[in-house]
Amino acid sequence: MLPLAFAQQVTVQHAQGETTLNVNPEVVFSYDYAAIDTLHTLGIEVDGAPPLAGAAPSWLPSGVVNIGSLFEPDYEEVNASQPGLIVVGGRSATAYRDLARMAPTIDLTFGSDFFASLAQNTRTLATIFGKEAEAEAELAAIEAKIEALRQQVAAGGDGLVIMVNGGSVSVLSPNNERGGRGALLYQTLGLVPALAEVDTATHGEPISFEFLLRHDPDWLFVIDRDAAIGTEGAQPAAQVLDNELMHQTKAWQQGHVVYLDPFNWYIISGAGLSSANEMLDEIASAYAE
Repeated sequence: MLPLAFAQQVTVQHAQGETTLNVNPEVVFSYDYAAIDTLHTLGIEVDGAPPLAGAAPSWLPSGVVNIGSLFEPDYEEVNASQPGLIVVGGRSATAYRDLARMAPTIDLTFGSDFFASLAQNTRTLATIFGKEAEAEAELAAIEAKIEALRQQVAAGGDGLVIMVNGGSVSVLSPNNERGGRGALLYQTLGLVPALAEVDTATHGEPISFEFLLRHDPDWLFVIDRDAAIGTEGAQPAAQVLDNELMHQTKAWQQGHVVYLDPFNWYIISGAGLSSANEMLDEIASAYAE
């Protein structure tokens, strides 16, 4: 390995500007789960990450440095460790400026276009670690899945993406300029919303079961927020939706109520390579039944 003073450097663009850093940094901290996912898929393991209270996917590392939470980084730990790269995104993006004073930091916050954001962020990380060929192969496979699914979704009728939280239900907007948790279905795969005008609030617009029956979509895609964040004693989304009004809906009667993976669809801000594949496979499986 070259001495630090002679290490090859690269400058990358990201959501909050550009950052120059050494190629193949030895110590990598990430406050963005999507980036951890993508790096793992490309054969790179991070050295520090925020701990996760609930069930973790196989690609989330264990035994790494605890660098604080997504909202409150452990600045003392970061400063002491002097990583060669810090990644932020989504919830942790507000810490960018403070972290960037300590070490090279990039912001991989997802934009409004699901695949474009996934591709851009993947290529940024691939450039830093010399994994361009691997990245392009992964992206090509994902793009092929998207193209195949678009036809199935277009022929399958309309739908809504809803969130269950604390026994209540909200509907996610198909018109969120920042993409949001429904972006893959609405914007990338072309799901026709059963209702177009919806509040773009982070957790959606609260609705009633009467509302769902009145608009009666062909498909309901459900995110269980309580399951995602590990709320103790919470009623599972499947139980919340199991009632007389729901039983009258087309989605229920046709077996088109799809419970999405809580971690991939709620915890991750966007997606990494593995989680994007898992999300697409979920939708493909639903339409294949």
